Amino acid sequence: MTPKALAALHALCFTTPRPWREDEFSTLLETPGSFPVFHTNGFALGRIAGPEAELLTIAIHPDARNAGHGQRLIDAFLCGAATRGAREVFLEVATNNPAAIALYRKSGFHKVGERANYFKEIRGPARSALVFKYTF
Repeated sequence: MTPKALAALHALCFTTPRPWREDEFSTLLETPGSFPVFHTNGFALGRIAGPEAELLTIAIHPDARNAGHGQRLIDAFLCGAATRGAREVFLEVATNNPAAIALYRKSGFHKVGERANYFKEIRGPARSALVFKYTF
């Protein structure tokens, strides 16, 4: 997927956090240590630094949700992180995203913290984030 396609799908999926722009995806994809995982109906994007990986974002087309695609992307991302030497994976998830929280818990992540007012809304107040960790 091109940065333009990633931005378009991200815009369909998110208001919290705000959707990422094409230039932001371009920069991330060019950053050493970053790696994407693609699926027909979505993608995951993260980065690795030493023994730690971070899942930066995951997006599934709204018409393809609740069909196991998110779980497949998480599994592929974890595999990619482990292959690159990660021993643990971190992520932040908005407190108002129960579907993502359930997916991460089902995948073996557990809450290790919270960040107040972390995600900026397109409209309205900032949302807090839960910090999750997965250990290999």
